Amino acid sequence: MDMRPTLRQLEYIVAVARHGRFGVAAAMLNVSQPSLSAQISEVEADLGTRLFQRGRSGVRLTASGTEVVRRAQKILREVEDLRASVTSGLPFGGRLRLGVLPSIGPYLLPRAIASIHRQHPGLRVSVREENTQSLEQGLRSARFDVIVSTPEDHPNTRQVRLFGERLWIAVARDDPLAASESPVVAEDLRGRVFLTLDRGHRLSRIVHALASACGGIVSDDYEGTSLDSVRLMSASGAGIAILPELYAREQAAIRRDVALRLLHADGASREIALLQLAGADEDGLDLIKAALLDAVSALGLAGSATDTAPN
Repeated sequence: MDMRPTLRQLEYIVAVARHGRFGVAAAMLNVSQPSLSAQISEVEADLGTRLFQRGRSGVRLTASGTEVVRRAQKILREVEDLRASVTSGLPFGGRLRLGVLPSIGPYLLPRAIASIHRQHPGLRVSVREENTQSLEQGLRSARFDVIVSTPEDHPNTRQVRLFGERLWIAVARDDPLAASESPVVAEDLRGRVFLTLDRGHRLSRIVHALASACGGIVSDDYEGTSLDSVRLMSASGAGIAILPELYAREQAAIRRDVALRLLHADGASREIALLQLAGADEDGLDLIKAALLDAVSALGLAGSATDTAPN
């Protein structure tokens, strides 16, 4: 017979696991201990396995019980989210699932999330940093409600432009390009080795295009998993890192382990936007838009990026 545990039975299992005793769990649930024991036994019979080892000192989970409790807790959380989504009156059903590029999230989101929380304290905000490809997959599969990413990688979406970023190069302090503070042009990079992230990132494709246009070479010995790792490789003299302005200003310039110069070349920029699937419910989108644009303004990124060196 297929096991079809009720939500109440799942609640019973989780309560026994939490309290370690049937009697205590029954009292907390306001049911009789025999009734609780009978419900647990019914689930165990359907599963064909014991969930708990009974003893004088209480109960402990079996290996099977540990897995059942983990899954039961997840199901009960989802049910609670479902209830909240139709009763809270909050945007996004009370839970905003936001995806963001790793090169953007740590600098743009703290102020924006704080603003959203002030306006809707009951709104739960879940944030994940992922590469461009994963953000696209997450948006299509409804794992994310909205994302902050490069708009050209997400067709058939509702797009709100947030800001544009110029790109900067980072080189070791003893690199010849570190001797000047003026912008670097394409001719300066001919024959040089470029360092970049893996191909799941839009930035990687930008770097490959820049290397081709400048007569440079993208390193096939190293693909960074983060901008921090790419920056550190450039600091060691392994090549030239291409960094977005926001990261360059907020991280690379502060750490001072590399020399930074603005890159003046075709394609040496990227756009960042707030994106939502076309046709999705727009309730709450203006809230996020306003919070993000406020953070953009506070960071001095409104409009096009500036030509001033990060500091």
